[in-house]
This record gives sequence, structure tokens and C-alpha cells, in this order.
Amino acid sequence: MQLTKRSSGVLMHISSLPGDYGIGTLGLEAQNFIDLLVSMNCTYWQILPTGPVDDYFSPYKSISAFAGNPLLIDLDILFQWDLLSKDELSSCQSFDSPYSINYSAIIKNRKTIFKLAFSRLTHKQNERIRNYCEANSEWLPDFSLYSALSDFFSENDWTKWIDTNLVHRNPSALSSVRAKLAEEINYHNFLQYAYDKQWRDLKNYANSKGIKIIGDLPIYVAHTSSDVWSHPELFQLNNKGYPLEVAGVPPDYFSENGQLWGNPLYRWDVMKENGYSWWMNRLKTALLTYDYVRIDHFRSFSAYWSIPASEPTAKNGRWVSGPGIDFFNALNNCFPNPNIIAEDLGLQDVALTELLYQTGFPGMRIMEFAFMDNNDNIHLPHNYKPNMVVYSGTHDNNTLLGTLFEYSIEQRTYAFNYCGYNDQWENQWQLGGYHSLSCRAFIRTLWQSVANLVILPIQDICGFGKDTRMNKPGTTSNNWLFRMTRDGLSQIDIDWMKQMNSIYKRTIG
Repeated sequence: MQLTKRSSGVLMHISSLPGDYGIGTLGLEAQNFIDLLVSMNCTYWQILPTGPVDDYFSPYKSISAFAGNPLLIDLDILFQWDLLSKDELSSCQSFDSPYSINYSAIIKNRKTIFKLAFSRLTHKQNERIRNYCEANSEWLPDFSLYSALSDFFSENDWTKWIDTNLVHRNPSALSSVRAKLAEEINYHNFLQYAYDKQWRDLKNYANSKGIKIIGDLPIYVAHTSSDVWSHPELFQLNNKGYPLEVAGVPPDYFSENGQLWGNPLYRWDVMKENGYSWWMNRLKTALLTYDYVRIDHFRSFSAYWSIPASEPTAKNGRWVSGPGIDFFNALNNCFPNPNIIAEDLGLQDVALTELLYQTGFPGMRIMEFAFMDNNDNIHLPHNYKPNMVVYSGTHDNNTLLGTLFEYSIEQRTYAFNYCGYNDQWENQWQLGGYHSLSCRAFIRTLWQSVANLVILPIQDICGFGKDTRMNKPGTTSNNWLFRMTRDGLSQIDIDWMKQMNSIYKRTIG
């Protein structure tokens, strides 16, 4: 897939949408955001992975590579389906702050409210759910059983379940427990149906308005996931199910110990034997779910950092060759010319560059990285190419304003000179926070670039500081909590965004 038209978009996860129920959802507020994108003459809405989050609320370490996150289900739509009452909706509105997500309170609330909704399903609704289950038989039965067992044992680490027959998927034990937990399995089927129905309706709305949605596909899944439990032969595990080697990235400018993600690594040799069928099913689902798919950590298809599971940090890992172009030849045979964006950040080497060229996928660049050294680095806009997706920053970066504050004086001076911003840094607030002139100069330079697709995080459109950062890699606390408010969205300078898109020919249509 080649990007051939100039356009722009906004990065904001669904969970960050405003609303009355503690977390952004797939309902009216999402439609309103799509309308906002249209008013700015943007074309793309990029979101983060939509799978169930882990214990630290990260969508990049999900318990499923296929399932949707039930916390994103819109409660007002469940009311419209006659599954909830107005009083029950009111009971879901008492959360701490409109600016962040109180996951523990929301999870507790939703367990109660979703059970009520499930208990009121009509015969016709149950029939629709059965049809949905049949259409998703490649992954849903294992996922719903895994979720039911996790609830039953109060433990989502399948290696710790007290019944070793279930740990090792003894067919007789699985058959018996499916019958025993039939109601709980049906409950999780219902949640996945509700999520999927609401998602399809939202995507149809976006597409009807000319908005395309970029989904995000994490390269790895969590060890405590239905996928690893269901397909242990595809992962580097010992005979007890524990990881032998785990994923991460080596030490770099941002982390002296590297990043120890802890996800189990794939057995690419085994996957190759059946044409990477698990991956093909995963990508089929993603390509049907989104208009474009961003593959996270694309470089691991070239080479991945392999760390012994016993290591406390990522320092003592090693580079191991990935499946390379063989994988993408298999993908292209299944899905010719797929709409994929490659997150090719991190260590750039000849092998990675060659793989990206062979696939033809657009890569990524981050302008915030451009001014961290005096080299002619790849993130400087004059080095961009048309077939690229470029950002001020992503969910893993500080906000643009926060970055400008954290730059050294030399880095900030370099950035301002590059962007043609000549005012004093101290005077940048003369038009108010989200009108910051220095941020606007930065954004304008990004919009001027030759890259065909430019995307801004919603925080950078609003001119927000570091307190609204979505994630800080290598840490586990205070991440993934950011939310917009209706008032915050209402203060966006729509006319300026329209002007940028018009001047730099990023308006399609």
C-alpha cells in the first residue's frame, strides 16, 4: 500500500473521548468526534489497540489478539437495546474526574451493569449473538472459555490454574468445563457481540462522513492471553507454559536498561510451516475491522530483541532474525496490497530499510525526535518522503508543548530556527495555551512537509502540557488514563486547522 494523496488526521484513543460514564466509548461522543474531524477537513482518525487491557491498563499487552475491550461498550446504546434502565445508567456516572479514567471503579461498575444487561437479552438478540459466534469461530470459543476460566479461578495467568488438565488443554477436561461454564461463556460472547455491533455501526458512520480509521496492531500478545493458552506451540515456552525468551528493546537514548516488555516471543519456524495461519487470521480480522492497520514494532519482522526470561532488565538480550519478506509474501498472497502502515521506529539498519522497501508500506517519523541531536537525522522534515506517516509525537511521547519545555536550550533554539519561529520562548503564551505560537510553527512545518499523511495527537492540537501524556514507555503507573472533556474539544481552533489543510493541500475531496 502506497500513500499517494496528501491528507491529515488526529490520534486519540476511544477511551480518551469525553462522556458521562468514566471512559470514552463507541457511542454518540465518538460520532461527535468524527464530526469534529470533518469540520477540520481531516481525513483520518487513528486509535490505539482496542483489545482488553492488562492489569496496568495497557492496550499493547492484551489478553486477546482478536477480542474487543468491553469497557468501550456504550451504555446509552445498551439502554436503546432495552437492556438497561435510566436509573441504572445514572448509577454509572459517579466517577472521580472527567480528565482521567478510574479503571478500578469502572471495572467494578461494569461487571454489575453488564451482567444486568446480559440477563435481559431477548430471544432475537440471543439469535444474533449465536450468528456472531458462528462467524467468529476461529477465535471466539477459546477466548470466551479462557475469560470464563479466568473468572472461575480468579486468575488470568493460565499457568496458575489449579487444574493442570485445563492448563494443558486436555480435550476431555475442556469439553466438561465448557458445559459447566456455559452461562459464563455466553456472557463473554454477549460482550464481544455488543462491542462488535457498536464498533461496526461507528465505523460505518465514520466512513459515511469520509473519515477513515487507522487501527493499531500490537506486535506481541500477553503471556496471560487466550492466544498463548490456545496455541502454546506457536510461542517460545517451556513444557510448563512459562516463557523461555521474552520481548523488549535494547538500551538506547531513552532508557539505559532498555525496555523489558515480557511478552512471549513467537516460534516463527513453527508458524511458517502452516503459512503463518494464526497471523493471517489476525491480520484478516484487523483489515476487516479498520480502514488501515498500523503494525506496531514492525522492525521485529526484520530482527527482534530476544531476552532470557530470567533477566531483570532488557540489557542482556540479543538480536534474532525475524521472518522477513517471506511473511509479507504470504500476507500479500492472502490479501493483495493490504492497507498497512509500518511503525519502523527504533534502531534503523540496512535489513529493516530493505524490508520496508520490499513491502512498499509507508513508514513513520516523529518530528519531536528531529532536534535531539545535531545530526541530519531521519526525523527532520526535509528528510521525509511522500510515502510516510509523520507525527509531532505519538502516544509514547511527551506532548509537543511538554517536549518543547524539556528540550535543552540548544535543542529548542535549533527547533525554533528550523521552524522559523523567531519570538521569545517566554512570550509564547500571548494567545493562550492552545494557541501557542511556537507549537503552531512546529505544526505548520510538519504540514508543509512532503509526507503524504500527517497526524497530530489530540493533545497537540489543543496545546496541552506533559500532564496529559498518554504513556511513558518503561513505566507501569499513571499511563493510559488521559481523557478529553467536551469543553476541551469545543475550544479547538477549527478554522486554523482547516486553513492548514487548505494551504498545504491536505484536504481530500
